[in-house]
Parts: sequence; structure tokens; C-alpha cells
Amino acid sequence: MRAGLSPERIVEAALDLADTTGFAHVTVSSVARHVGVRSASLYSHIEDLHDLRTRMALRALEELAQRASESLAGRSGSDALAALGNVYRDYAHEHPGRFAATRFPLDSDTAMVSAGPRHAALTRAVLRGYAVPESEQPHAVRLLGSTFLGYVTLELSTGFSHSAPDSQASWRRILEVLDHTLRHWPGS
Repeated sequence: MRAGLSPERIVEAALDLADTTGFAHVTVSSVARHVGVRSASLYSHIEDLHDLRTRMALRALEELAQRASESLAGRSGSDALAALGNVYRDYAHEHPGRFAATRFPLDSDTAMVSAGPRHAALTRAVLRGYAVPESEQPHAVRLLGSTFLGYVTLELSTGFSHSAPDSQASWRRILEVLDHTLRHWPGS
């Protein structure tokens, strides 16, 4: 990869490495080894590890938002809810390091220009199919986000692999309960 080294290629390599070794194990030196250069060569493209991880987070958030947007097109109600949840879950299973990167804390200015607000907008679009009042939408967005994140995090850490029923059965049930909750949201 030495030829054509760019910030974009470095971030892509770092994300690929995160998927195999874990986001927390990505360092400037591990990325340099991965692309076959010395660490010093990367510093002409990135500032430091924090900058690299920020770029990784921004890319992963964008990828996930794009998948969610495509999956939600033409869906509403429980179909949209399941599509959104499945996008997050599938992305986490396919790209555990990238999914972890989406959780990297961004400063306020960076967060505002990231795909983060797009994720919230996509979730609010799902909520329109449930007539959740606008004043209640922040709570509902947080409920869905925390449920999806919590479930996937526990599932990835094998938290559900030692008991019955299997995690897919529980996932389906959770989506049903979320659908019921959103259809009966207080004040709707």
C-alpha cells in the first residue's frame, strides 16, 4: 500500500485492522506495520492516534448511516424498526472494529458535522410511523439507540451464548416489544 498512501487509505487500513484485532488495539504503529511503512510515514497524513481514531469514527458512522438509509427506504412501522435494528446488528457482526469506532467520543463540533445527526434523523423517521409526539422523540430515539447498542454489545461479547433461547429468538422478541412500546407511547 506504500504507493498512493493517503489519509483515506490509512483510515481504511485502520478500520480493516480494527475489524480483525479490535478498535482498542489500533495504534499508529500497528497501522504502519499493516500498510508496510514506518510510523513516521503516517504522520504526514494524520496528526496522531486521536486524529486517526476520530477519522475512523467518522468513516464508520457514515458507512452505518448509509446502510441504514438504504435499508429504511420505502419502509414504515415495524418493518422500518426491524430494518434499522438489523442494520446496526448486522454491521456490528460484520465489522466489530468499525462498530466500536462509532462509539469513539467526538468533540461537539466534530460530532455535529459527523453522520451522528443523520443517525438520529433516520431514527426519527422510523418514529413517524408510530406517531410518537415530537416532544417525546428524543426519549424514543435514546430508547432505540440504547437497546440496539446494549443488545449488540452483549451479543458480541458472547453474553447470550451460554443460555437458551438463542440470541436471534430474543432479538425478534425485543423488536416486537419495541414495536408495541412505540405504538403505545405515552401521549401518542
